Amino acid sequence: MNMALFDRLSTVQADLLVAFVPSEGDFSESTAWVDESSAGQVSQLRATGVFKGGVAQTLLLPSLTQDFAQAVLLVGIGKDAEMSDMQARKVVAAVAAQIKGLPYESVALASASLILKKRSSSDVTALVAQWLNEGFYNFLGFKQDDASKATKVESLLIEGADEAALAIGTATASGSAFARQLGNLPGNVCTPSYLASKAQHLGEEYGIDVELLDENKMDELGMHCLLSVGRGSDQPSYLIVMHYRGGEKDEAPHVLLGKGITFDTGGISLKPGPKMDEMKYDMCGAASVFGTMKAICELKPTLNFTAVIAAAENMPSSRATKPGDIVKTMSGQTVEVLNTDAEGRLVLCDALSYIERFKPKSVVDIATLTGACVVALGSVNSGMYANDDDLAAELKSASQTAADKIWQMPLDEEYQQQLDSNFADIANIGGPEAGSVTAACFLSRFTGSYPWAHLDIAGTAWAGGATKGASGRPVALLTRYLLAKA
Repeated sequence: MNMALFDRLSTVQADLLVAFVPSEGDFSESTAWVDESSAGQVSQLRATGVFKGGVAQTLLLPSLTQDFAQAVLLVGIGKDAEMSDMQARKVVAAVAAQIKGLPYESVALASASLILKKRSSSDVTALVAQWLNEGFYNFLGFKQDDASKATKVESLLIEGADEAALAIGTATASGSAFARQLGNLPGNVCTPSYLASKAQHLGEEYGIDVELLDENKMDELGMHCLLSVGRGSDQPSYLIVMHYRGGEKDEAPHVLLGKGITFDTGGISLKPGPKMDEMKYDMCGAASVFGTMKAICELKPTLNFTAVIAAAENMPSSRATKPGDIVKTMSGQTVEVLNTDAEGRLVLCDALSYIERFKPKSVVDIATLTGACVVALGSVNSGMYANDDDLAAELKSASQTAADKIWQMPLDEEYQQQLDSNFADIANIGGPEAGSVTAACFLSRFTGSYPWAHLDIAGTAWAGGATKGASGRPVALLTRYLLAKA
């Protein structure tokens, strides 16, 4: 889809015009122009209560001005134009949902700045472009009527004046869609080998360097903890490494590490049957890293960025790791595996050790790590842990800019004792208390040589129920974080 900006609505031709209407008070310049061009019909509709202008209310009308568009979509923004990010996203989602079902090929969106008055014009442009594109996303490839679900829109114009912000918004949406597609794929398609092939495709498309470490190579490196997770599966595990080199040749990279458990049965510590199908989403951390790499490759910022994916399938079999087994990590530390369903930290710890060779400026790992984080924060905030205050502050800032919420959680030393083991250096679970915290404490033991943060996205990576599907979070946050480093 071609997206572009325009300065004045009166100079634009489109099949469909989208105009934002408050429930009271004056219209914006563009909405007032539409009202005047239609002999006051917008004012009359509001005054008579036919269209009250409530938040995300929509009304599709035949063209109010014959020489402009085939139809007009009125969208309510409520009486308080200074709405929250959540309300603004709801408004944009309503616009996308309406547009997606209409036959129009070109759409003009007027007065987008009304949605987010408290933000800069560049933020508004980026977020509206991102949210609109995300609203057009459909999971395609497995239903016979897939072709009918795609939007007909080929050209979308947004009132604004910041081309760089438009590029950020569209690239972020592209990365988010890539992450969502990977997350939504079933486990029989999206295997560790499939993720490895997607990395190779990105390398071919964008000219980035890709390394694939197979099980033999990981065994040579001593990554026995990562290998222990995939031992029960017929699918081979991989450590996938992608290098985007947009900075100086010898400049140390910023690293993102994604948990890529392509399906998580829990292993011998088998999960309950209900909703186990959702464990295809246990690779959404990896998916978000893939999506961020795609966004960065499209934007081409001046920095060095390395993406690492720890990919495995956690299955029960006679070969699978058992509760009570002790495995040795790449760092030399030994781990008593008390619960094979706490496998994410086992693949990540060896990857965190491997990353040391890059002498990274920063490392952020992203993982659907714990149900405990869902209990603590629900589906609103991703949990953030960090061993570096500056890195934590940078992620918080990126979170605010991207409207992709995180909440900093504690990483106090006192929690570490819950991981004590009678038989190994560390246990892989710390008991029922503070489960998300002790999982982060486990990871922290492998991050002593660099600034590190951990994002637990178990509550934010996907939704269940009627809206079931991968969310694409936190691609927006990660993209903004890396752009701020450029």
